[in-house]
Amino acid sequence: MFGLDTVVVAIIGLAALSAGALGYGVLYSRIEGDRKAENRVKRVKAAETDRSKASAARDRLAEANKRRKSVQDSLKTLDEKNKENDKKTSPPLKDKIGQAGLPFSLGQFYMISLVLGLVAGLVGFVAYGSPLVAAGIAIIFGAGVPRWIVGYLRNRRLKAFLSEFPNALDIMVRSIKSGLPLNDAIRMISAEGQEPVRTEFKRIVDSQQMGMNIPEACARLYSRIPLSEANFFSIVIAIQAQAGGNLSEALGNLSRVLRDRKKMKAKINALSMEAKASAAIIGALPFIVALLVYLTSPDYIMILFTDTRGHLILGASAIWMSIGILVMRNMINFDI
Repeated sequence: MFGLDTVVVAIIGLAALSAGALGYGVLYSRIEGDRKAENRVKRVKAAETDRSKASAARDRLAEANKRRKSVQDSLKTLDEKNKENDKKTSPPLKDKIGQAGLPFSLGQFYMISLVLGLVAGLVGFVAYGSPLVAAGIAIIFGAGVPRWIVGYLRNRRLKAFLSEFPNALDIMVRSIKSGLPLNDAIRMISAEGQEPVRTEFKRIVDSQQMGMNIPEACARLYSRIPLSEANFFSIVIAIQAQAGGNLSEALGNLSRVLRDRKKMKAKINALSMEAKASAAIIGALPFIVALLVYLTSPDYIMILFTDTRGHLILGASAIWMSIGILVMRNMINFDI
C-alpha cells in the first residue's frame, strides 16, 4: 500500500511538472516579449535621462563659458584703463592735492605758494641783504616746499588707507555674510570706518546717489587712491557684478591677500634694512668728511670753492655721487 501511494505521488508530481513545462513552453514567447519590452522601456528611460543630463551639462558648460568670457572682458577693460593710468608717470598737481586730502583747490594752492615764497624771500633779503639769495629762498619756499609737503601728506594718507583697508574689507565680509546687501555694507564703512577709508567710501556712496552703479563708483576709487590694492577691490566688485559668485568669499580672499602683501613688505623692509643703512652711510660719508676737513683745515678745502678747477671737481663729484645714490636706491627698493 505504501509503495502504491509513492507511485501515485510520483505520477502526480511528474504530471504537474509536465504541465508546468508545457505551460512555460506555450507562454515562453509571451514572457520573453514582455521581458524585452520592459528592457526597451528601461533603455528608453535611461536614454532620456542621459539626454537630460547631457543637456544640463551643456547648459552648465555654456553658462561657465559665458561667465568666463564676461570675466575676461571685464579684466581686459580694467587692464586697458590701468595701462592708460600707468602712462601718466606722475599725476597732475590737482590730483595730488585731492589724494593728500587737502581741503583747498589748485588756485588756492598756487596762492598759498606765492604768499609763502614772497614772505620767505623778504625774510631772506632782510637777513642777507642780497637779491640773489632772496630770490633763491623765494623759489625754494614758493615752488619746492609746498609741493614737497603735498607729496609727503599724499604718501602718508595712502599708507594710512593701505593700513586700514583690510579691516574695512573684513567688516564688509561679515556684513554680507549676515545678510546685508553690498550697498548697506559700503554705507556702514562710510559711516563707521576709520579715516581715510571712511571718506573714500563716502564718496562711493555719493557717486551711487548721483546715479552711478556700484562697479563704476568703485572703479573711481583707483583714481583717488592710486594703489594696486584699491584696483584689486574695483576688479572684484566689477567681476561679481557681471559674472556673479560668492562676494563675501572673494572679498575675504582679497583681505587675506592684502594682509599677506603687507607682511611681505614688512619682511622685505626688515631684510633690506642693513643694505639701506649701508647705503645711507656711504652716501653721507663724503659730506661728513668734507665737513670734518673744513672744521680742522678750512684753508685746505676752500680751494674747491674758490678755484675754477675746484668747481669742476665738485660738479663731477656731484654727478658721480648722484649716479651712485640712484644705483643704490634701485638696488634696495623692491616692488611687490
